[in-house]
Amino acid sequence: MKLTLDDFDYALPPECIAQAPLAERSASRLLVMKDDTLEDRGFTDLPDFLAPGDLIVMNDTRVMHARLYGIKPTGGQVEVLVERMTAEDEVLAQVRASKPPRSGSWLRLENAFDAEVLSREGEFYHLRFHANEPGNAVELIERYGNLPLPPYIERQAANADEERYQTVYARERGSVAAPTAGLHFDAPLLERLRARGVGIAYVTLHVGAGTFQPVRVQDLAQHHMHIERYVLPQATADAVAATRQRGGRIVAVGTTTLRTLESVVNADGSLKVGAGETALFVSPGYEFRVADLLITNFHLPKSTLLMLVSAFGGMDNIRAAYAHAINSGYRFFSYGDAMLIHRQ
Repeated sequence: MKLTLDDFDYALPPECIAQAPLAERSASRLLVMKDDTLEDRGFTDLPDFLAPGDLIVMNDTRVMHARLYGIKPTGGQVEVLVERMTAEDEVLAQVRASKPPRSGSWLRLENAFDAEVLSREGEFYHLRFHANEPGNAVELIERYGNLPLPPYIERQAANADEERYQTVYARERGSVAAPTAGLHFDAPLLERLRARGVGIAYVTLHVGAGTFQPVRVQDLAQHHMHIERYVLPQATADAVAATRQRGGRIVAVGTTTLRTLESVVNADGSLKVGAGETALFVSPGYEFRVADLLITNFHLPKSTLLMLVSAFGGMDNIRAAYAHAINSGYRFFSYGDAMLIHRQ
């Protein structure tokens, strides 16, 4: 099947894009999709669709203060969005400026520390942080940076976003974007799931700034995904194996969790434990081997995330579900509503 970028386009009214979270995390709507059937529910109804012995797998990454503002020696303004760490004091980052900075130049960030431009790597810059105080790159970012809300949220991050743009189970710092399917879970809902006999396990995938980069090729066979770092713990591999053995289902919370699980599955169906990097690109025709259900938000037109959910639930089914969601007033993207998709 030859797929093009236009196969994943759709018209989204701007008013459908959620600009702020709801007052309560679990107050979101939930569109349940099984093959070509749709059911409108609330996110608090999620336990109704899961059974004792099922396993939910979540991404416990934590969003860093990865957006930094500064100036060049000429006085020109720059905006830095950290992609990922490459060493204790070095990062890969997007840099927005009126003129691209040259290798060997310096940036003054947040009027607090300097960044040396080491090189350019495609759309990213390799920077080394220099500070007159103790702390590695992560600590400098957390101390001086800003929470990086997605570009389609047309406002600056507020104090409330410090809590709401993190999942309640976020632990491992390293992402520049939240694994947004997890934003719907609160402590009472997690407790209800446990009381129902649903297991909970975790992976870590640090979402990179590349997640916001548009796909720039029409022929999807030519697209190359950005690299993201992951960790698959032994406890999660054991939990997945035990769930399979007892006939339970694996429920991936978010596309990041799904990509992690699919990146580490061995030929025999077991999961490879440890840390690594993935550039897995999932589009229709991909054969999933781990997850049976996917909890996910509604994704941007022409995005790799929309391609992934179309592979999981079926292109025609997803297209119909999105049309239904728009007509029914669902809220889209990071602070929007959710879907529960059964694997086609």
